[in-house]
Amino acid sequence: MSSRRSFVKKSAIAGAGLALAPSISLGAAKGAIAAKLNVGLIGVGLRGTNHLNNLLLRDDVNVAAICDVDDSRIGLALDIMAKKGKGKPKTFGKDEYDYRNLLELKELDAVIIATPWLWHTRMAKDSMLAGKYTGLEVSAANTLEECWDLVNTHEQTGVHLMLLENVNYRRDVLAVLNMVKQNVFGEMVHFRCGYQHDLRGVLFNDGKTAYGKGAEFGDKGISESKWRTQHSLYRNGDFYPTHGVGPIAAMADINHGNRFETITSHATNAVGFKDYITKLGGEGHPNAKLKWKQGDVVTSTIETSNGETIIITNDCNLPRPYSLGFRVQGAKGLWEVDGRRIYIEGKSKPHRWDEAKEWLEKYDHPLWKKYGDYAKGAGHGGMDFFVINAFVQSALQNIAPPMDAYDAAAWSAITPLSEQSIANNGEPQDFPDFTRGNWIKRKPYNWIKDTY
Repeated sequence: MSSRRSFVKKSAIAGAGLALAPSISLGAAKGAIAAKLNVGLIGVGLRGTNHLNNLLLRDDVNVAAICDVDDSRIGLALDIMAKKGKGKPKTFGKDEYDYRNLLELKELDAVIIATPWLWHTRMAKDSMLAGKYTGLEVSAANTLEECWDLVNTHEQTGVHLMLLENVNYRRDVLAVLNMVKQNVFGEMVHFRCGYQHDLRGVLFNDGKTAYGKGAEFGDKGISESKWRTQHSLYRNGDFYPTHGVGPIAAMADINHGNRFETITSHATNAVGFKDYITKLGGEGHPNAKLKWKQGDVVTSTIETSNGETIIITNDCNLPRPYSLGFRVQGAKGLWEVDGRRIYIEGKSKPHRWDEAKEWLEKYDHPLWKKYGDYAKGAGHGGMDFFVINAFVQSALQNIAPPMDAYDAAAWSAITPLSEQSIANNGEPQDFPDFTRGNWIKRKPYNWIKDTY
């Protein structure tokens, strides 16, 4: 942690490779670098607190305000800041809309939103309208209208939004992205990804501990079970696509010379939650009698303008080991995360997999080569360091982030479109073109660099 602290104290210079300009306001001009970023946090639950801890390690950031409707979370955040010798921020949370008073603070340059899904778009809109560089946790939106709201508000205000998708910075993902950009796999043809994670212990608990065993949710639950589980009760679709599709979108240059065109989705029957509740609470438990709408496994297939297919799997309601199920396949070979294997024609032995380790080390991403040691302890295997660093560096310069409002809209649109397809027996659904035709000429973000 001491090495991380040493790095982040210099990150505005070392990360961007540029000298600091004194006292330049964030909104003064694109590309101008502010000396320090004044950040407000909306939501300091488990995810927001992780962001807080990473921000507090930086000398180029001042956490000036925090907001949460749970007084205990505000108290915890204040304790963390006090123990690290930081000044006391302004606090908000008297009601659900007190975050708007936080957004009125003139001293705030940027805001990070880590709240329940239903609040993401409305808070991000208000943040952009208030002129704050906005960091938004995933997923960004629940409906197509909300997806358009993010894009329209960004275009209306000129204020940037960054989707805080941390898996785009996972070490193996960035190594494979490096291989894609260097044409190791040849022309890309097919991808697979998803969110395959047994979340039953997250979506249900005893109401006392966030990941405690129990069969409660909603008003009787705690942490994510208070709000996240409800979606599976009333909706049938892929509610959490961005961990899988975000990295694939970067590899396929989505919104930058390529775009999602159509999606078809299907869902299995729903038996996982009933079995889990019955096992922990018995057949007489009230929640064992509920009829869950979301199928236990939701499978979607996307077609792109450039002719690739992408299969996305959401599998969170059944017992299984964790996997994002990545498969990246081109004309010359492929990588599969399950099995940790790679095959490259002419390099690998015919019809035999290579261990992925040597390939991933050979193509290790410049970011991880340079800052891998600093990232340790940041959360999620170091990914959280890189996504927050990218947010801070982009906001300090007031420039477009690696994952912008158009990405937030396109990736999040998978949720409502999968719902519509499932409701219509797998009927294909067309993706809106959130770039209004500009995807044809938008240059891809330079992912292969060692800054952010």
